[in-house]
Amino acid sequence: MIAYSTVGVNDMNRSIAFYDAVFAPLGAERGTTSETWTGYRRAGEGVWFFLTRPFDLGAATNGNGAMLAFRANDRAAVDAFHAAAMAHGGVCEGPPGVRPGMDPVFYAAYVRDPDGAKLCAFVRK
Repeated sequence: MIAYSTVGVNDMNRSIAFYDAVFAPLGAERGTTSETWTGYRRAGEGVWFFLTRPFDLGAATNGNGAMLAFRANDRAAVDAFHAAAMAHGGVCEGPPGVRPGMDPVFYAAYVRDPDGAKLCAFVRK
């Protein structure tokens, strides 16, 4: 159902460095880059994730309660996503681990990007 999603950024180069690093363990690659739009996707998938400068040229801000979650292939990819985020200016919102009460087992890590967008990488195994 979702064709693409966007996250507003204030510094495109800083955000590219962050997302190049955190998406590598998840198998996503940057497919397009410009001053206003930078897009990522997994090979063979039609869904895109874009970084963008806000259309009104104001500061990028984030909604309270908003989060984007990305599927990982295994727990090692979730761990690598979290480590890459911490090494590239991210903030931990929940370290990698099993989240209780989820069935099947839900292994996830939560981070905020350099502009405050909340992200999750997870695997159900």
